[in-house]
Amino acid sequence: MEDITVGELKERLARNEEFLFIDVREEYEYEDDNLGALNIPLGDLPDKLDELEEYRNKEIVIHCRSGARSGNAKHFLMSKGFDKVRNVLGGILAYRALEEEE
Repeated sequence: MEDITVGELKERLARNEEFLFIDVREEYEYEDDNLGALNIPLGDLPDKLDELEEYRNKEIVIHCRSGARSGNAKHFLMSKGFDKVRNVLGGILAYRALEEEE
């Protein structure tokens, strides 16, 4: 599945569209600034697969600081049979930069 831009994410969040939104940054990063996503640090993801099972065939959007960790999370989940996973390109840094431009 194709990745998602911060502009598309912002529009979809504004419309309250239904998808599982996960932030794979560390807890301290999440506490500092977040977009309201479910916080599951990348290192904890393998232990949370049972909790995510109900979303196996639903869209999952993952973000991090810049898009690198969330890209790894996307590949990991896809390797475990989750086929509707999208990475937020540029992460929260790009999202906040977009907000500043508006």
